[in-house]
Amino acid sequence: MSAESFPNGGGGPVVDAVIRVIQENAAVLSEIDGAIGDGDHGINMGKGVTICAERLAGAPFDFSQGLQTLGNVLLGEIGGAMGPLYGTFFREMAKASIGRETIDSLAFAGMLEKGLNGVVTLGGAKVGDKTLVDTLLPAQRAFAVAVESGKPFADALSALAAAAEAGKESTRDLTARVGRSSRLGERSRGLLDAGAVSCCLILTAMARSMRQLLGAPPD
Repeated sequence: MSAESFPNGGGGPVVDAVIRVIQENAAVLSEIDGAIGDGDHGINMGKGVTICAERLAGAPFDFSQGLQTLGNVLLGEIGGAMGPLYGTFFREMAKASIGRETIDSLAFAGMLEKGLNGVVTLGGAKVGDKTLVDTLLPAQRAFAVAVESGKPFADALSALAAAAEAGKESTRDLTARVGRSSRLGERSRGLLDAGAVSCCLILTAMARSMRQLLGAPPD
């Protein structure tokens, strides 16, 4: 049986997982972005997470501190439109977790909700606009529903990852309505949105690493 929480002080590996997954997929993200955007999404995100890794190196950090550092770097030190959105997402998650000794499913549900609200407030996108919100909002809701129905933390994380994947794939059939890709109109249909892809990578990496912290078997 897996645990139902993990120590905030032991959550550093979750931030490390986010950093790694973006570094490993930076070229792919820029290629996807190049089809309907500026082609710099992976470059900018890769730069941001690498700066964050350098800032965090050499000293222990907890989950909240790691998220805060990641958010600060993405918000203030990289170019592109996505830096402020992801910076806000991670900073809001950090704020919702600061002071907690442990992270359980209810705590993480609150973190996701705060992060989502920050992104939507800043960017104004909604589901169907072909943005990262098409991944983030369904994933957040799937996790919240799983928690409310009494499912174990690890199972709720699996639900989050599955919803993130489905949300990402849904952007293939959407027409971009927000951001630079919206200029393409119907020509954006049939292609994935880079922000939706990076959001799926981030959420699934977080879910996988948290399941490990909880002692749950791999999905």
